[in-house]
Parts: sequence; C-alpha cells; structure tokens
Amino acid sequence: MSYDVDVIVAGGGPVGLMLACELRLGGASVVVLERLTEVDPTIKAGSLNTPSVEALYRRGLLPGLQKAQEENLERFAAFMRQRLPEGEPAKAPPRFAGHFAGITLSADRLDPSDPDLNGHGPADLVGMVGQQQLEVLLAERAADLGVDVRRGVELTGFEADGDGVTVATGEGPLRGRWLVGCDGGRSAVRKLAGFDFPGTGPEITAHQAMVEMEGAEALGAGWHATPTGVYAHGPMPGRILTVEFGGTPVGRDTPVTADELQASIRNVSGADVVVTGVKTATRFTDNARQATTYRLGRVLLAGDAAHVHSPFGGQGLNLGLGDAVNLGWKLAATVRGWAPEGLLDTYTAERHPIGAWVLDWTRAQIALMRPDPHARALREVVTQLTETVAGTTHFVKKISGVWQHYDLPGDHPLVGGSAPDLELADGSRLADHLHGGGALLLDPAGELRVLVSGYDDRLRVVAEPVPGRAGLAGLLVRPDGVVAWAADTGQVDPGALEAALSAWLGAPAVAGAGARAARASA
Repeated sequence: MSYDVDVIVAGGGPVGLMLACELRLGGASVVVLERLTEVDPTIKAGSLNTPSVEALYRRGLLPGLQKAQEENLERFAAFMRQRLPEGEPAKAPPRFAGHFAGITLSADRLDPSDPDLNGHGPADLVGMVGQQQLEVLLAERAADLGVDVRRGVELTGFEADGDGVTVATGEGPLRGRWLVGCDGGRSAVRKLAGFDFPGTGPEITAHQAMVEMEGAEALGAGWHATPTGVYAHGPMPGRILTVEFGGTPVGRDTPVTADELQASIRNVSGADVVVTGVKTATRFTDNARQATTYRLGRVLLAGDAAHVHSPFGGQGLNLGLGDAVNLGWKLAATVRGWAPEGLLDTYTAERHPIGAWVLDWTRAQIALMRPDPHARALREVVTQLTETVAGTTHFVKKISGVWQHYDLPGDHPLVGGSAPDLELADGSRLADHLHGGGALLLDPAGELRVLVSGYDDRLRVVAEPVPGRAGLAGLLVRPDGVVAWAADTGQVDPGALEAALSAWLGAPAVAGAGARAARASA
C-alpha cells in the first residue's frame, strides 16, 4: 500500500511543531495539519522549565530563546516602572523563582549548593519565554528542516488499520503510516480514536488577559489571595489573571468581553478598575484528565491531547514538549526500521507517570486556592514552608522539572536523568554535539569506539576528554538527551553498554558488529 507521508501530526502548536522537528531529524517524513491560519495570539503559557530549555538548547535553539527572554524582561521592567511614584528611582525587583498556588517563591531562598539546581549550563539562564514566541521559533525551525506544515487545514476524521491511517481533511484524504494527535485538550484525534480519558471535573472559572484598564494602581503586583479567590497582576503591563470558585465557565467558545473581565477583576480584587480595552483574553478551568495510554495501534497522543489540567505552576506547555522529545526519535526509529522491539511502548511507560504527577501537582494548587477557612489555614502553613530555604528549594526543584527521571537499567547515578551539559577539552559542550538529533557516545579516553561499530547511522561518538569530570569513562545519551548508560574509570562493563545499545538503538547495521564481537575477538 502506498503512503503520502510517514507521520501525520494533527495540531501545529509548539508540541506538534516540536514533534515534527524531532521526526524530521530522525529521518521520517511529516505533514502537520493546523486548522488556524496563523499563530494563535491568545495569551497562554509564559515560561519554560529546565527540561524544555535543555531540549531546545540541544537542538541549537538557545539564541532564539535568549532573544525572546530579553524582550520579556524589557516588558517586565516597563511594568515595574509604571508602578513607581513619579521621580522615585527603580529598584531591583525580588528574584522570582516561580509560584505554588499563587504563593510566590523567592530565588533568594534557594539553596545554591543543591546539585539538582546546578550543572545545566546555559539552560539555567533561560526560562521567561512565552508560548507564542516559542511557536514562532519552532515554525522557523520546522521550515528549515523541510516539515510540510499545512495551515488552515483541519483533520475532520480518520480511519486506522494495521498498516496506517487515512485522514480526512478539507483538502482531501491523506494516508500516513502513523497519526499523532497534538490537537489540544478537546482533541478530535483522542475522541475519534476512543482513548479513555478519566480524571476529575472542574470547580473554577478563571480568566487570563492582556488589557488596558483604568485604576490598575489599586491592584497589587504579583499573586494575591483574597476572600473571593486569587488574582495575579503582571509581570507584563496589562496582564491580569483571576480565579473564582463556585462554578465552571459558561460560553467557552464565545469571545471574552471587557465587561466580563472587569466584573471578574472587581469581584476577586475588590478594586474598582475599568477595563477599557482587551488585547487578548481566555477563559479556563481545572479539568484534570489523562489518557490511560498514549497509543492505540497506529494512533498516538502528545501534549494536551493526552492530558489536561489547570495551568498553575507553568507545567502544561513543558509537559507537552517533553512528550514530543520523548516520542519523536522513537517513532522515527520505528519508521526507519531500526527500532528495537517495544521501543514505542516505552513512550507511554516513561511519560505517563510524569503526566500523572503534573495532574496531582495542579490539583493540590487548586485546593490551596479555595477561599474557604480550611484551605486558607492550610495555605498559611504552606506559605510558612516556602519561607524556609529547604521549602523553597523543594518547590522550585519540582516546578523546574529537574527531578524528572526515567527508571532505566543501570546503577550509575547519571542513568535515567538528563545528561549534564559537560564542557569538553576542545571547548565545546555536550549539547553542541546533539544538534542533529541522534544518540551520542561520549568516549573521553577513546577506548569505547570499538564496542559500538555498526551504529554509525544512529550514533555519534565524541572522543574528547572531560576536564571537569576526570573520572567519567563513558556516557551513552539517547536522542532525547537522557543518559542510557554511564561508567566511571575502571568500571566499564562492555556487556552493560551492549545491552543499552540493543535496548535503545536496536541491532547494529553490520552483522556481527558491536560490543559482543569486540569482546569475542579480545
């Protein structure tokens, strides 16, 4: 049977575009179907966590992220200047490290010696990047890689069989080997495929908007809990967020009006603001649901199509990007035919637990935002915890994603975690050698290459010393930046390296090649 393309991706937001780029790097052909004709201007996520920045950094996109962050920092400075009395000099604002349920976390209370918060290289210095900015950056990257992005084209149905998927669109049918739904919380792909989507129902009506308003000086900057809910003002001029309890949004598909926003702001803040203009606005609630599996036959899910939850704590976009990076190389390997048996099933196995954690993390924040006396008493206890170094460090480590780890075979402490951004003797960094999207074997002493023959089409060997980590004998990094095998000097087990290669990169391309053949000839 003939195919138009290897993979059809439904949804051209950041998750769909990130997945498409990863698939192209892995050698798969991709078509992205996006119903919108241009980037959605609706205000959405405003930050990236450490795993997301690391993934983008490893693909050479750090300069674009840095530029976007500089633009946002300028807007933040403008917001702070607006709040100063005339003639008063600007002061350095408190260092913001995130929030939990609107409880602000100060970077001044972080434990600088905590190893989990160090060693991420330039990725440590970037995070304040908006969703639209990232989408523009990824769209440019997709175009450079030759991804076929079809805007204004919507998936209207599909039929899946054992060999592929035939998708119906307004431009006619499209046949692919695989279909991935990256089409958001109301995913048509998820519904049509019949994925189970259990979870908990909503209890809030929330608004987020960029507005022009009179009386904004009566609003406090940052997050505030009030007798009627929670609101946030800033960090950009005109940005407002409100959370009200006691009901879910009505008219979800109708435009958010200035009157609606004004009423919500007044109800939660008590300030008599007047909204005179709406630049962008959205309603949302706190459904927390997750597909029981991320794959049914030839159909897969990623991002909000696989899991929905409230946006508090900035986890949604980052969770979806993690899905895309994990799935992309595995699906490309399956398309190309070198994937080991069961590789695609590790996508659900690795990503589902992290998604489940995010759902509980957001549910806990909703509980602390409730305006009832019991929740407010608990909120005060948690606030006291965040005023300690240990408490702030714990919350920031969770929010930043540095805790994320996959349960992979091997006793070395680096296995299963994100690869450290090591500086090599030639002045390059580990991330510089991951731009092409393949796996990497770091071979500081130049003694491991003989053990990996036959993998040249999917593995890059970098034989370069690591001055800052002299005891490291080798590091096998998957295409998604996860350490699959590591050994220190004097502890290299060729059999363990062979097992990791086989588990993640399949059989060598040359019969008889690889670690087993090298051992047999030794």
